[in-house]
Amino acid sequence: MTYPFLSGLRVVESSAFIAAPLAGLALAQHGADVIRVDMIGGGIDYGRMPRVPHPEGRGRSFYWTALNKGKRSIAIDLRRPEGRELVQQLATAPGPDAGVLLTNIGTPWLAHEVLAAQRADVITCTIQGNPDGSTALDYTVHCATGYPAITGGGSLQRPVNQVLPAWDIACAWQAALAIAGALRHRGRTGQGAELKLALSDVAFTTLSHLGVLAEAELQQQDRPSLGNHLYGAFGRDFGTSDGARLMVAAISINQWKALVATCGIGEQVAALERRLGLDFADEAQRFEGREEIAALVEPWFAARTRQQAEAALEANKACWGRYDTATGLLAHDARVGEANPVFERIATPGIGSHLSAGAAVRASGLERETTSPAPLLGTHTDEVLHEVLRLDSGAIGRLHDAGVVAGPQRDPSA
Repeated sequence: MTYPFLSGLRVVESSAFIAAPLAGLALAQHGADVIRVDMIGGGIDYGRMPRVPHPEGRGRSFYWTALNKGKRSIAIDLRRPEGRELVQQLATAPGPDAGVLLTNIGTPWLAHEVLAAQRADVITCTIQGNPDGSTALDYTVHCATGYPAITGGGSLQRPVNQVLPAWDIACAWQAALAIAGALRHRGRTGQGAELKLALSDVAFTTLSHLGVLAEAELQQQDRPSLGNHLYGAFGRDFGTSDGARLMVAAISINQWKALVATCGIGEQVAALERRLGLDFADEAQRFEGREEIAALVEPWFAARTRQQAEAALEANKACWGRYDTATGLLAHDARVGEANPVFERIATPGIGSHLSAGAAVRASGLERETTSPAPLLGTHTDEVLHEVLRLDSGAIGRLHDAGVVAGPQRDPSA
């Protein structure tokens, strides 16, 4: 579901994998007309797992279709000069709400200076791996941040990767924001912008914003590996009598009081404070006494079922969460479903009817618009060529006959 904040804006997207498509999705879900430029037959990530089972291996990708809902698709043979010229024309088409390119495919024919020669105020946003243009992926950036050495009891000798592509996600939001900012700047000054955003810069600047780099530089120390303990306060996972695991966190003083009240351990906590010489009203001192606090909390969870523990935590307004799977989330978490307005049901070609998320923001007083499903490749080829480039049916037909462009019938999953 989308909002009309960017209604009228046209963005041409030439991309693959996560960061750039997710940035395009963010723009689309805030009202932009995002036109994907797709290679006839699909690009490098079009069939990426997970996929719908198919006897010939041609099932559509859940991954690709999720990242590219709400967009239009034009299928072009990007190996041919005529095809590349079409993309350049789309990216530099006239109009105050046009002339924007989003890409993570570093091709010389889409370089900013090439497009600026056709439209001086063009805005290009290029997502890179490293700032020198060399290749990097989320995993190869994440390993340098220090987090794998402190995740889940990890170390430099036994690092623990994370499966969430956090830097790709953060990069996507920054790219979308940078484009919105460049558009505002162009509206005021008439100037275009060449934006470059490196995945590694996103990761390392985030370390700076969170104080990690300053701590390492000034204290000459790294964060410890703590397993599932929350850093800087009290928080950890605990097991229930029926095998479930719940996470509790007590950062604020009210969260701490709620946890103590839930577990009925007020007297034991007071005795522990006296024995350790700590004041657990201070979150840093709760962190210092985390193992001893956990020893008081753990038996309470172990003596109760998940349902009993959750009811008590909820009654006392404690901060908690249940460890779950994606299938479990769909089955019994009220936050994930059509009762939550950020979700809706859509029917994606080659996928079927399924729950799908729109923009996460909730804007008071604005109605959400329905999200269109991810198109088959080339679904909008003819309408884009006509609307944006003003080509007539004869010219479009000749491009089809020459194999420069294609419609959805050339999609391998069609």
